Amino acid sequence: MSAAEPAAPSEPGDPFAAAAAEGIHRLAIPTPFTVGRVNVYLLEDEPLTLIDTGPNSGTSLDALERGLAARGHAIADLELVILTHEHYDHLGLVEVIRRRSGAEVAASEVARPFVERDGDEADADDAFAVELMRRHGVPADTASALRSASRAFRGWGSHTTVDRALGDGETIELRDRTLEVAFRPGHSPSDTVFHDPRRRLALGGDHLLRDISSNPLASRAPRGGQRTQALVVYLESLRRTREMDLDVVLPGHGDPVLDHRGLIDARLALHARRAEKLHGLISERSRSAHELARALWGDVALTQAYLTLSEVLGHTDLLVNAGRVVEEDSEGVVRFAPAA
Repeated sequence: MSAAEPAAPSEPGDPFAAAAAEGIHRLAIPTPFTVGRVNVYLLEDEPLTLIDTGPNSGTSLDALERGLAARGHAIADLELVILTHEHYDHLGLVEVIRRRSGAEVAASEVARPFVERDGDEADADDAFAVELMRRHGVPADTASALRSASRAFRGWGSHTTVDRALGDGETIELRDRTLEVAFRPGHSPSDTVFHDPRRRLALGGDHLLRDISSNPLASRAPRGGQRTQALVVYLESLRRTREMDLDVVLPGHGDPVLDHRGLIDARLALHARRAEKLHGLISERSRSAHELARALWGDVALTQAYLTLSEVLGHTDLLVNAGRVVEEDSEGVVRFAPAA
């Protein structure tokens, strides 16, 4: 992977120019993941604040240092790091930054266990994922291979102490702005949006992306029990964001969202269409979630088994909740069948 160019001050025509004029500067940090670069935001305020960090790699650290230098800053100058959610591309450098700057770390109370006890939480997530895959028809060798791949990804992450655990509705007071904490789970259990009502903008992490439909991954319930219905939760989060008065959402990947209501309406319609397509397949005959994924995506359902399984389960949750589909147990594997 080639090194990223340092982020330069915004120029006319830059989609982030309006944010830069308000002291919010996007630094595009490379990642090893298919999603590409992650947007890290420098808030030139007091305290000097960074929203997310990029993954734990030398390439990413170098890009971050050069991006800060282009604004006349260094990592040692940072005083506050705010994390939008628990994924490695957003928090991997947090401990490096903390050691070199002494910055305070803030994250949602839901994200706190993942930030502070990454290894333990990742082990529990992996065990949950393997059991879920087996329960829904994914072959044992595929589930085992994906668990090994998940362990390999852990090097891109990090763990550190969360100095301030944020609750929904709290505020973060900076010299020139107030950020309201808006909990928006779905894409991950800990997704959090930071809303600046005076400027009618939100720092949105991966909650709402302009060019990519954020994938709600199947996740274990925070306190045990059955899995969280990730897509159901995500759609409710989108509806709550739709009610916010915003001119712009600054996302974790890609360009700003300038019409959040229009985009959310399109995403709600997209998920409704996907649910209908799955209902059509289930109406033909009962199938496991993995069989449904294979019908939709072929071999991609093997190479990205957990992602495609999560996609299917999200939409079968909608169908089951609506009474249109039922779950049946067939020798330890769940199959979905049309409701009588």
